[in-house]
Amino acid sequence: MTYCLGLQLDEGLVLLSDTRTNAGVDNVSVFRKMTVWQQPGERVIMLMTAGNLAVSQAVVNLLDEGLAGPDSDTPETLLTVPSMFRAARLVGQAIRDVFEADGESLKAQDTSFNASMLLAGQLKGRGMRLFQLYSAGNFIEATEDTPFFQIGEHKYGKPILDRGVNHATTHLTDGIKLALISMDSTLRSNLSVGMPLDLAVYRRDSLKLEMNRRIDEDDPYFSMIRQRWSQALREASLGLPDPDW
Repeated sequence: MTYCLGLQLDEGLVLLSDTRTNAGVDNVSVFRKMTVWQQPGERVIMLMTAGNLAVSQAVVNLLDEGLAGPDSDTPETLLTVPSMFRAARLVGQAIRDVFEADGESLKAQDTSFNASMLLAGQLKGRGMRLFQLYSAGNFIEATEDTPFFQIGEHKYGKPILDRGVNHATTHLTDGIKLALISMDSTLRSNLSVGMPLDLAVYRRDSLKLEMNRRIDEDDPYFSMIRQRWSQALREASLGLPDPDW
């Protein structure tokens, strides 16, 4: 399994994913779950995937090769789409194409067609957007009321985001801290999510990635976040009044 999260803030986007793939207790591997397509000054598009790894990799490869466009036989890719909405439609089409090719074979092997994805980015002259896509290829978009999405093992890290991320959360640095705390909570509670992590940060209207960082076990900033958050939780719980009943 995996855990990926995407935050859409006033200043920009924060995306974070783990890299663990678990095919059994004796078959744990590391695979990057985040793919970036960018042409600096023109577009930045990021995709994170969870679910069946073979399905996810097939979708990414289709997006690289291109799919037939709506008005032309010329292959359309994430480097040629005219908008982020069209990008989401293209990813959805790729998911459906993989299902058409492999869905019955997976079913025959008693394996579910399981894929969920987060797509985020911005094109020149267009707005910054964040989408969540499902196994059917349909999708929803983040809004001011719901400025973050999660896929994979999301339940352990969700309370942090529910409390900390809202329309008033504007700064990328705040988003990075909340994303790392959410990931740390998941890492501590679920063995199917693991290091290293991939962090991508995009500043609105910059049309280039501000950060694309691999975070390892010995990363000093993440280690400090983990230690200080645990300490703060302990101190906060001990500082609460005793029950009067």
